Amino acid sequence: MAKSKTPSARIRTKGERRAAGKLLRNKCPREAHAKVIIGTDAGRDVIKLIKEQNRDRLENLVPVRHGRMSQSAFAFFRGTAGVQAHDLAGTPHSGIIVQACGDCHLMNFGGFATPERNLTFDINDFDETLPAPFEWDIKRLAASFIVAARWRGFKAADARRIAVRMVRAYRESMLERVDAGVLEAWYSRISFADIKTIAGDDAEAVGRIEDLEAAAQQRTHENVFAKLVSSDGGKVHIVDEPPLIYHPDDREVTLEVITKFLADYRETLPEERQMLYDRYHFVDLALKVVGVGSVGTRCFIVLMLADPDDPLFLQIKEARPSVLEPYVPKSARAGALAGHNGHRIVLGQRLMQAASDIFLGWATGSAGGRDFYVRQLRDMKVAAVVETQSPSMMRAYAKLCGMGLARAHDKAGDAAQIAGYLGKSDAFDEAIGDYAEAYADQVERDYAAFVTAIRSGKLVSDTMPGALEAVLR
Repeated sequence: MAKSKTPSARIRTKGERRAAGKLLRNKCPREAHAKVIIGTDAGRDVIKLIKEQNRDRLENLVPVRHGRMSQSAFAFFRGTAGVQAHDLAGTPHSGIIVQACGDCHLMNFGGFATPERNLTFDINDFDETLPAPFEWDIKRLAASFIVAARWRGFKAADARRIAVRMVRAYRESMLERVDAGVLEAWYSRISFADIKTIAGDDAEAVGRIEDLEAAAQQRTHENVFAKLVSSDGGKVHIVDEPPLIYHPDDREVTLEVITKFLADYRETLPEERQMLYDRYHFVDLALKVVGVGSVGTRCFIVLMLADPDDPLFLQIKEARPSVLEPYVPKSARAGALAGHNGHRIVLGQRLMQAASDIFLGWATGSAGGRDFYVRQLRDMKVAAVVETQSPSMMRAYAKLCGMGLARAHDKAGDAAQIAGYLGKSDAFDEAIGDYAEAYADQVERDYAAFVTAIRSGKLVSDTMPGALEAVLR
């Protein structure tokens, strides 16, 4: 038998990859990440950028979106991933490209059930995922902690410590992960038992974790069924709660359209899960308003039944182009768009999450040709309650988020190269702390401009924030 003439590429060692990452400091010193470069171009008009993100959203829900964003600077920050993406594009970057979350703020982490029904902690929102510089996720996450801490009324020193603690946890976790094998990185996850270990003898933290575990057990399809579904004359249906839950116009979403969409979605599932899916039958569909940044996009909940008391709820969520897309090099995103934004999101989620929803898939809507992705609704999903966190609790949560982000970047990237760039000192940590504080200042200026636009009628909102109303009167 003739020997293969195909040459085998030399495999770079971890040490070589780490050294390559360290060399990138010459091009982009770690201290350079402290810079916030906003720019003066016309595109930086924050109201213009928000209006661009509103394009093609459901017009009746845009005021709801603005109303939710107007509640605080933190709520505003959650709804403006596109604004920060614009700003990040002008900052120095390492050149290390990973599968990025794209909207990596502290409320996009949480607990959910793995396919084995174990609770895990991870990133849980991938609408904006795309290959991008690894530090973009870190910068958005760090800024979110500063903005949230200020909203909670924490001292400036405490707010900075929280953000820097997140970065340090990311860096230290990445350094530790260098020695792990590729499969170990792929299989690793953060369980709630791990979180309790991190909490140690902090009784308050352990209590919060146990509360989240208990809450997760209540967020099942059966409990959702009792809250969202009614039976009139023997006909089971989702209960309307306008404007947040309502049935769409039958002319827009017919049974034929739904049937075709679900059939196409089914084909994106692995074969064994297709067989599982086939045991359920479509019953009803309704529009449901979700989140802050997602308000106004088309999001449906679907009720399916295997038996009268055996429900499955699916969420069909519109998949729009990533806010990162205009700002990352074509070479970086080549092949990542997958020709379908729903597919892009599913691919990014599977790459970054430790374990993904068994019903995760995608399809194209026949009305308007919009892209969608599909997942389970509320399958033991829980999130931290930021409104009640003390500075010490938020600092512990920040550490957890930093560890989770490092795990995700390692799974979809190269820990050795990232660790080589970050190094063992706190140079990167402090630089990001500087960035997060400065960018939080910019968020507050943008928020004031946003509220002013609502008051002047340039933007329509269903509510008006009382505190700033008094300030700006």
